[in-house]
Order: sequence, then structure tokens, then C-alpha cells
Amino acid sequence: MEDSESANPQLLAWVKEWLDVARERNSKGVTAYRNAYNSLKACPITFDHPSQLQQLKGFGPKLCERLEDQLKKHCQQNGLPMPEDPRNRKAAGEDDAESAPKPAKKARKPKAYVPAFRSGAYALVVGLATQDENASVGMTKAELIEVSQPYCDSSFTAPNDPTKFYTAWNSMKTLVQKELVYERGRPLRRYALTDEGWDVAKRIKETAQWQADANNDEATFSGPQSNTANTIPQLRQGSPSVEVAESRDAHTSSYQDLVSDGPIVEDDSGLPTFSIIRLPPGSFTVHLLLDVREVRAKTDRDYMQEELAKQGVKPIMRSLELGDAQWIAKCHDPALLSQHGAEGDEVVLDWIVERKRLDDLIGSIKDGRFHEQKFRLKRSGAKKVIYIIEEITMDPASIDRYSEAVQSAIASTQVVNGYFVKKTTKMDETIRYLARMTAMLKRTYERQSLHVIPTNVLTAQNYLPLLNHLRDKQPSTGFYVTYPAFSSLASKSGAMTLRDLFLKMLMNTKGVTGERAIEIQKRWKTPYDFVKAYKACGTGPQGTKRKQDLVFSQTSHLVGRKKITKALSQKIAEVWGTS
Repeated sequence: MEDSESANPQLLAWVKEWLDVARERNSKGVTAYRNAYNSLKACPITFDHPSQLQQLKGFGPKLCERLEDQLKKHCQQNGLPMPEDPRNRKAAGEDDAESAPKPAKKARKPKAYVPAFRSGAYALVVGLATQDENASVGMTKAELIEVSQPYCDSSFTAPNDPTKFYTAWNSMKTLVQKELVYERGRPLRRYALTDEGWDVAKRIKETAQWQADANNDEATFSGPQSNTANTIPQLRQGSPSVEVAESRDAHTSSYQDLVSDGPIVEDDSGLPTFSIIRLPPGSFTVHLLLDVREVRAKTDRDYMQEELAKQGVKPIMRSLELGDAQWIAKCHDPALLSQHGAEGDEVVLDWIVERKRLDDLIGSIKDGRFHEQKFRLKRSGAKKVIYIIEEITMDPASIDRYSEAVQSAIASTQVVNGYFVKKTTKMDETIRYLARMTAMLKRTYERQSLHVIPTNVLTAQNYLPLLNHLRDKQPSTGFYVTYPAFSSLASKSGAMTLRDLFLKMLMNTKGVTGERAIEIQKRWKTPYDFVKAYKACGTGPQGTKRKQDLVFSQTSHLVGRKKITKALSQKIAEVWGTS
């Protein structure tokens, strides 16, 4: 469109003139003038005054004022009346309206303040309300944190995000500013509720959350150690201690060769016969095992186990061969298992947890660790695998770049692998989830018998076939192994077979998933057999064609996720078919 055809040709001509000058001078204002010129040229609306141009892209107050001055000069030189600014007309109309009587506005009643449920301020008010209303001593910061922490979803001592400094204690500043809490004493400050603060505490007791939780034996306000239903909770007793971490080397060296590789099991006839070890109810207790590498930060290594201890869970710290947390049944009699052909005093239950922060999940997807971990979890024999994904704050650009890969990985974990995915927003939520899971598993397992497979009949080759055979034969009964046997079987180096190594080698080729690698391994048992098959295809153009079609021709009947395309078959031939 020509400039003369614009709805505002004179204004556009001035903007064009300034744009040309800015270009000649190589000024920084070129971009601003170009945006203004393009938007004004494309606008079909005719404007009466330059001030109206501020609604267009590229027009700010300064440019509109410059156009207004230019328009005044133009009107004076040509004897034309200066258009009236629409803002002045609007202001005059408002003055007339103000002269008319207005109906009186109703005074807005301020809303009574109630802190958000389980926020820092909420927990601090509840904690301070454990004191007598007429008490004058107050509580120290340490005492207040101890009593308030069970009623807050965030930590009072450590930030939710290790890169930030904000904790739930920062809410104290808000309470002091609102004059709900007063502080006194130097250098040891003490805190107490004001009269307004006590009113807030009473309003909290009237909320729906309080009423719902007050009638629950495991109510949030009651805390994990209290059975009080309708009273403000009292100070908690000292948290149970955390068991001392055990040496990683002690487990790795002791258990690595406990279970031998053994011969390959072709069918059920190759499975051993044995007598099950039965642990009756009451002969064991359920405990949470936590990997010693599960730390919040390098400078805060004990945060997770200390917070679990505050939740009433006594974690056993250990260097785990697989997963980040799992549950065991610990016998009251240390010699009970050894009397029946097993070792140790611990039995591994069917639950295992893999915890990943969002940034770690993205990293493991990129370097292939994610698929390897799922592969090893499948080989562990655990029936219940939980993936906890902490969706921490990350750079938006990184999230956008890998969001599709993350969603695909989560969907694959749920649908293909059949694992349960639990999403949390921070480590504190993960800790509460582990505490609830521990309480649930204690109630479930401690009331039933456990059937343990003797370690002396187990090998790396017969473990999974034997476990699957027993589960198919008695689906309502659980079968378990001792912790030393499980560690030996799950060891990255001790239980690695040629088949496992071959599968991992195949999966290094992009596009070869676990399902496709298994289908290839069914037809060529070892890497040697696979390479030998390619060599048998011959040389020359015909030999190259046969190599490219080798895998495709042998798996063409497969469908779905197991299907191997011609393109992928050619890619595999490039890796395995070149001598």
C-alpha cells in the first residue's frame, strides 16, 4: 500500500521522514521509528489527534508529543485550526459529572485475616497458640519451630529450593507487621501472640480444614505423635533418632558374589525345588531403607533423614544397590533366617522407590541412564515400583525444550513399564509421602506372614523365572528374598550376564528400545551370533543389501512397539554389519 493511501497520510509522512533521518545517522531509534511507521501505515482508522496513536505499536508518549508539536507548526503555517485533544474533552465531561450529586458508597468491611492452610504463618500461629493465653514468657525461635513444623508444608530451617534463601520462618515478618505477634528480648528473642493474634488462632479453629482434621485420628493438627481431637496440639516429644549410616563398601564387598550366575533356565523343569521359609506375624517389623546418597544439598546431607525422623519414621541409612528407597522386614530374632538356609535378618518387600528431581530426570533421559535404571528395576523382581518426580523450579527455556521428552518418558514409565508415578513439588512433600507409605506398609505387612525363598537355591539365571513361576502358581501369596540376596542380584557388576550386556549394546543404537532389543536377542543369542549372521550375508552390493534387510526380514511379522522398520534395520546394520 502506498503512503498516500494511508488513513493518516500526513502523520505517516512525518514518521517516515524521521525514520529516514535515523537511518542516515545509524541511530538506535531506527527500530522504534520502523515499528511506528509500519503500524500506522497498516492501521485503517483515521485519528483526529496524535495523542490517539498511543494505542498502536511503536507509539509512546514522547513520539506522540513530537507529532503534536509538528502538527501545531503545520496548522500555524497553513492557517488551520488545531484539533482538540480528546483527553481534554473527556476531562471536561468528568468535571460536569462531578458537579452532580453522587450516591454515597457503602463502606467496605475489611475481611478478617486467616492465614492460608498449612502455610508458614498458619503453622506459627498454631504453634504459638499451644501456650496459655495469659502466659507472658513467650517462645524462642527453636521452640516455636519445633512445635510449628508438623503443621506446615514447607521447612522452617531449609529453603524448598536450594538456590533460594526463603524458608517458612520468613512468614514471621508478616505476622509481626500485621501486629498478630510481638517479639521481645535481646539477644534471645521470644515470640507470643497479641490479642489480635489470639483472634486469628480462634478463627483458624473455625475453618473447614481445622474441623475436618480435628475429627481425624491422623489429623494434621494433631501431629504424628498425638491423638488429641479438638484441642490445640501440645509440644511434640523428641523425634526418634536416625540409625547410623552403614558403609557402602561393607555391603558391596559382602553381598556382590553371594548369588552365583548359574546355568540358563530354559523352562520350568530347570527350576529348583525347596521349602519356603515362613515368617509369622509379630516376628518382624517393617522399616524404611534410605540411600545415603539421597541428600538435599552437599552442605545439607542429613536433611531428608532428619525430617523423616520428625515425621515418626526411623530410616535406616544404607548404600542401596538399586533405587533410592525401599522397605524391608527386620526379624526380631537375628538367627531366625540363618536356621532355615538364608542369611542376615532382613527380607526385602515388594516396594521400591526411584526419586528424581526434574533436572535430574532430564539429564538421565539425555545420557541414557533413565532407560538403564528402568531396565535394572525390571530385573529386580519388585512388583511395586514408584517413580517420585520432584517438579522443582527450573529455567523456563530448559523446561520448554525438554517438556515433550519428559512427558513421553513419564507416559512410557506408566503405560509400558507399569510403574506408578508420583509427582511432588519439593523434597518436603516427598518426605511426607514416604512417611505415609511407611505407615501404610507397616499396617499391611506386619499383620500377615511372609514367605521367603532360601538364598541357597537362587542364581542370577533362575531368580526371575522362579519368582514368576511362584507368583503365577499362587497369585495371592507374596514371595520374597533376603536383603543380602537382593543386593547381590541387583548389583550392577555382579549380576550382569552376557544377555544383559548384549541388550545394553543393542539399545545404544538410537531407535532400539528395550522391547526391540529383546526381540533381536531372541533370534541371535549373543553378540558373536549376531556378527556372524552379518558376515554370512557376503560382500558386494548384494551382500550390503542383505545386511540392511537382515533384522527387518527376521522381525517383519512384529507389530506395535516391537516393530522394526527398514530404516532402523539399516541403522543396526551400519553398527553391527561393518567389519
